[in-house]
Amino acid sequence: MSAPLQTAVIGAGQMGRLQARVVSECEATELVAVVDSDPAAERVARAARAEWLPSADGLGPLDLAIVAVPTAEHAAVATPLLEAGVPVLVEKPLAATVEEAEALIATAAHAGVPLGVGHVERFNPAVQALQAKLAAGELGRVFQVRAERLSPFPVRVGDTGVAFDLATHDLDVMCELAGTPVRVSAEIDRKAHRTHEDLVAATLRFDSGIIGLLEVNWLTPTKVRRLTVTGEGGMFVVDYLNQHLTLYENAHERESWRTLDFFDGVTEGNVTRFAIPREEPLRAQLEAFVRAVRGEAPSPVTGADGLRALRLALAVVESGLAGHTVDLPVGGR
Repeated sequence: MSAPLQTAVIGAGQMGRLQARVVSECEATELVAVVDSDPAAERVARAARAEWLPSADGLGPLDLAIVAVPTAEHAAVATPLLEAGVPVLVEKPLAATVEEAEALIATAAHAGVPLGVGHVERFNPAVQALQAKLAAGELGRVFQVRAERLSPFPVRVGDTGVAFDLATHDLDVMCELAGTPVRVSAEIDRKAHRTHEDLVAATLRFDSGIIGLLEVNWLTPTKVRRLTVTGEGGMFVVDYLNQHLTLYENAHERESWRTLDFFDGVTEGNVTRFAIPREEPLRAQLEAFVRAVRGEAPSPVTGADGLRALRLALAVVESGLAGHTVDLPVGGR
């Protein structure tokens, strides 16, 4: 077996603590340091049997680094690591601006090391099962993808709004399922957050013809994480939190569509919940990035993917602020 990758986690907030735990539990990695200027991070490091460092200047040689600092600091923290030839997994969103994201991608390419982005929902077993079933044509033509990500206001977030902190998860998954977005129209509002939007409702059109609906907020007194895909064969529903995948069949489609070869309406059919082995997405994400670092597989979520989600989140905010539809470049990220 290969030696464990010497790994550091930079940032000891909520995601940094989770990352430190996963790294310390993974056989393929050895957590050597948790980096954060807050002395409270020493407890995080101690719990994960690693060294606490107040600054990245004290880091020794690394095989992998995970950046989990506030979004505004992503570029400043990740850039020197990449320049030193260290593969870096950056929590989403990739950066605070398109320019910073593009610079990170260029730096990683120049150094010849993987740059990953923490779009962890890609590794949810229910999402992966959904992708496999759609690829196998089990829903026929897809008409609509709808994402709901609702929750109470989080104390941990202060430097960004729901478009960056929450919607980037769903925008990434929607693009993977529906294709390239060509335009977006959004309404945004701020009810509880001091400086950023905490309510987003957006409609997207993809080059595949699929329509996307996105509802995200920090104003709902219960947590909802749901993805719905509607097509000729019925409707798939993913419950992200419980890792459930359910199919609501279109009985009319089952009886007549395949014979007549055209869509002839909808009637209520069988309901099937698929048995899916549960797995912690954060651990699966780490293991996939380790394989990329070792050259065993390409990085599953690339810097280009992170840039795509960032551009789309910015377009959502732009549309909401300006009150008009934003057209997006076709064929590019």
